[in-house]
Amino acid sequence: QVPLVESGGGLVQAGGSLRLSCAAPGGTFSTASMGWFRQAPGKEREFVAVINWSGGSTYYADSVKGRSTISRDNAENTVDLQMNSLKPADTAVYYCAASQRYGLGYRASQYDYWGQGTQVTVSS
Repeated sequence: QVPLVESGGGLVQAGGSLRLSCAAPGGTFSTASMGWFRQAPGKEREFVAVINWSGGSTYYADSVKGRSTISRDNAENTVDLQMNSLKPADTAVYYCAASQRYGLGYRASQYDYWGQGTQVTVSS
């Protein structure tokens, strides 16, 4: 199983920005859809954003739409999530995931590979 590695999390004040990155150092996901999910303490893992294999289509959760941008670089085998105007409600562990089966999946069950997650904490 090829691992995914997230980076870029941290502590930021409300209204600030963060850029999360996901890399696949052991393989390639150029034909996979790539998604970001998040999980806050005591809550279920929830969908954040997804980008299809070519980067031509994206889909966002309503909670981040207009504040976040997902992008990918297939040559570098990376996927980024730029998050702006962060709110305390965005505090969670953010996970990168890859799906070989679905184009723009928004359910965790639609994804085949996962990273270990990166913590994002937004202070008020």
